[in-house]
Amino acid sequence: MKVILASSSPRRKEILNLIGLKDFEIYPPRVREVVVKAPSDVKTNALRKAKWVYKRLKPFKGEEILIIASDTAVFANGTFLGKPKSIKEARKFLKLLSGRWHTVYTTVAVIYRKPLKVARKITLSRTDVKFKPLTEKEIDWYISTGEPLDKAGAYGVQGFGAVFIEKLKGDYFTVMGLPAKELYSSLKSLIGLEKTLKLLSGGGGI
Repeated sequence: MKVILASSSPRRKEILNLIGLKDFEIYPPRVREVVVKAPSDVKTNALRKAKWVYKRLKPFKGEEILIIASDTAVFANGTFLGKPKSIKEARKFLKLLSGRWHTVYTTVAVIYRKPLKVARKITLSRTDVKFKPLTEKEIDWYISTGEPLDKAGAYGVQGFGAVFIEKLKGDYFTVMGLPAKELYSSLKSLIGLEKTLKLLSGGGGI
């Protein structure tokens, strides 16, 4: 079975490796995403990524294929916070998050292809996160690390940004960008428990 991660994110690659899925190809999608205004848009974007890769696969020759795609969005006070376009915007985002709760939504979209069958599974996971109050000096330091500039919401829970997390309600991997339990559930639903466990034991060629 060929497994494809439809993402260039090193964090998502790391999560797959962490749960035992090591034999996979990386195929970054180049898709136009919808502007996120609601959690349903996160589902739309993840599915678009998976479909984009699926449509560019070689003609079907009987090989089983799994495509895993994901999309993450941060909402604070009802406003979507994407990746900051500048240092100024990163500072604005961090001030908005400072001392407050916000919500992270991540969708996992999986497409499974085998002879005479194409199936898909889409899940949406939510985690609430509270930041500690940040001083100007802390914001300046964090921006100087460069981490906020390529992260949705201007922070990374698995990096320097971890020191600012006061509380977290929900799944840590949702905030990191690929909820492992949702992926596991989707794999079981699509290919069955036995194949899923073999896949997570390094059996990419099952």
